[in-house]
Amino acid sequence: MAQKKGNLSINSENMFPIIKKWLYSDHDIFYREVISNACDAITKLRKLDAMGDAQTPEGFSPRVDIVLNPEEKTVKITDNGLGMTAEEVEEYINQVAFSGASDFLEKYKDKDATDQIIGHFGLGFYSTFMVSDRVDIDTLSYKQGAAPVHWTCDGGSEFEMEEGSRQEVGTTITLHISEDCLEFCNEYKAREVIEKYCSFMPYEIYLSKENETATETVKESEKREDDVVIEEVVPEKKEDGEEKADEKEEEKKYKIRRRPQLLNDTHPLWAKTPGDCTDEDYKEFYRKVFRDFKEPLFWIHLNMDYPFNLKGILYFPKINLEFESAEGKIKLYNNQVFIADNIKEVIPEYLMLLKGVIDCPDLPLNVSRSALQNDGFVTKISDYISKKVAEKLAGLCKTDKENYDKYWDDISPFIKYGCLKDDKFCDKMNNYILFKDLDGTYLTLPEALKINDGKGVEEATDENGEKVEAEIVGPDGKPLSSGEESAPEILDADGNPVTSAGEEAKEDAASNGEAADEKEEKKDRTIYYVTDEQQQSQYINMFRAQKMQAFILNHNIDMPFIQQLESRNEGIHFARIDAEISDEFKGKTSKKAAEELEEEEKKLEKKLRKALKNDKLAVKLQKLKDKKVSAMLTMSEESRRMADMMKMYAMNGMPMMDGFGAEGQTLILNASHPLVKYVTEHEDGDNVKLICEQLYDLARIQNAPLPAEAMTKFVARSNEIMMLLAK
Repeated sequence: MAQKKGNLSINSENMFPIIKKWLYSDHDIFYREVISNACDAITKLRKLDAMGDAQTPEGFSPRVDIVLNPEEKTVKITDNGLGMTAEEVEEYINQVAFSGASDFLEKYKDKDATDQIIGHFGLGFYSTFMVSDRVDIDTLSYKQGAAPVHWTCDGGSEFEMEEGSRQEVGTTITLHISEDCLEFCNEYKAREVIEKYCSFMPYEIYLSKENETATETVKESEKREDDVVIEEVVPEKKEDGEEKADEKEEEKKYKIRRRPQLLNDTHPLWAKTPGDCTDEDYKEFYRKVFRDFKEPLFWIHLNMDYPFNLKGILYFPKINLEFESAEGKIKLYNNQVFIADNIKEVIPEYLMLLKGVIDCPDLPLNVSRSALQNDGFVTKISDYISKKVAEKLAGLCKTDKENYDKYWDDISPFIKYGCLKDDKFCDKMNNYILFKDLDGTYLTLPEALKINDGKGVEEATDENGEKVEAEIVGPDGKPLSSGEESAPEILDADGNPVTSAGEEAKEDAASNGEAADEKEEKKDRTIYYVTDEQQQSQYINMFRAQKMQAFILNHNIDMPFIQQLESRNEGIHFARIDAEISDEFKGKTSKKAAEELEEEEKKLEKKLRKALKNDKLAVKLQKLKDKKVSAMLTMSEESRRMADMMKMYAMNGMPMMDGFGAEGQTLILNASHPLVKYVTEHEDGDNVKLICEQLYDLARIQNAPLPAEAMTKFVARSNEIMMLLAK
């Protein structure tokens, strides 16, 4: 073949933008591109062989070899794929951006679909010029009678092409690395980059150094034909008098030149069917890929062929949120070629907290494969992943509730964040969200709604604590006698009698059972929760005394999460246990006793406001069932959430008080407690003022730590009270 010179053909619409530095943001990506092209060449040859259009040699073993030579500053990438003729080099190399992979797929698209072509772009080869002063190609086509071709280019627009000397079918690309990129000739750097991008490519990738001097020792039974034997290892002679070991002759050993190192796994776990994988397989894969030796909680194996091809494994890791950031890593692959970590268009945002791999050959990648083209298809992939995660979690809750309970504390941030970010995911997970009660039992949302039904009911009592009959008033305002069977008549806005709620429910149930059920489901229900078990211990004790339950919600994400649940579930309300004193905790009193308490409350409020020098303090005098409780401080759920929000955003000028706003807080005094009785029965004096201040601080300290100045006064006052007791 005569030597040929010429100019590269550059199409105007596909200029040579990749030359020297900026098609790819990372220069190390050239390894991925060239190795991908090498795998493509092997895949093409295997396709042609399967169709009878080519013939591979007996015992054909597809492989890619990377050989480093730091002294010569070269990197060689060799494959035993189909190679190229001079015409194909002219077409696929000299005419920049003419995609050989696309052309091949178009030609053979209907004949065989067993193997995937990795490459989509003709520009991948030119990434080598980002790190090279010169690039050489030596190739020999599989075609009968084809001549070897040698091609060279120094990164400009000129090339040289002539007949080469290659004897075996395939291609070798030799990179003459530039001075500023010599790190890529380093064995450790090369290994790092290749393992990053090519750990799971479909054909074996080997790394070695040219003129290797390192050695290793192998047994004769392990020696291979291609091993370069340096010498036979002679076993050491035993000392005279030493007892003979096993009479069996020891197997020969040989010192050989270190073999090329295999860098990839050609059959990644995600490509297998879930039934063929054991738990240990999943755990080992997790340790290998993510270098995390804490076992994952559980995993989801994705395997889908229609309407798009997607495989992958998502792991739920165990995270200590106090000491670790909730940051996961999901690796995106395209035909086993690494593309990037955490591509937000494919991976739903809340799943970024997980660790895993996703392989989707159908992804519409841009020319550098490092980003996605804007495509509605990508959204479908993201929705599918979200759906499969929700189905896995729901199934786990239904079929393995015991383990689901164990996992919940660790996975709840993932799920709650997912519910906040994805309405569809939230809909699917609504009935599989768990709430941990004060006894450590995990309940679903429907179960949590019913947990306090019928609890905390007590007979009415008079002012002396004696049980009394509840007073029932008739439509005329007069009490009904105990013997009367008629129920009180309910009047509408115009004064006309209407059916009682109970009768109406019965009529509805008789005529339409479903409607009655719906009415029952839609009634308002309150779920009580705790944010700090230690700080809110007194309220917890009151709940336990009434055999009522509250749920522990102490994570930062819980507040926005419960607000979303309220907005999406009609009739459901969340209230912290110190938001109010509900009827379950009050001793019921007669009408006369209630009126007396109301009168006393007005006097007591004046006395407290004067003693505490707080004209805005709201005071309630109530008869609580627990006589040991003297005072409590409450704040409505709405006011407290607003105060928390103001604290979070540090809004200037807003009144703040230890997490409670000065407006909206109410001091509850227990009319049954001796200290409260003392204050109500005595006129103003030093002891009354002292007790008022102490009652107020005791109530405050149950909700939040006291500020420094208030705590100093509280300690001094406590000492003063003890001194009075000591006299």
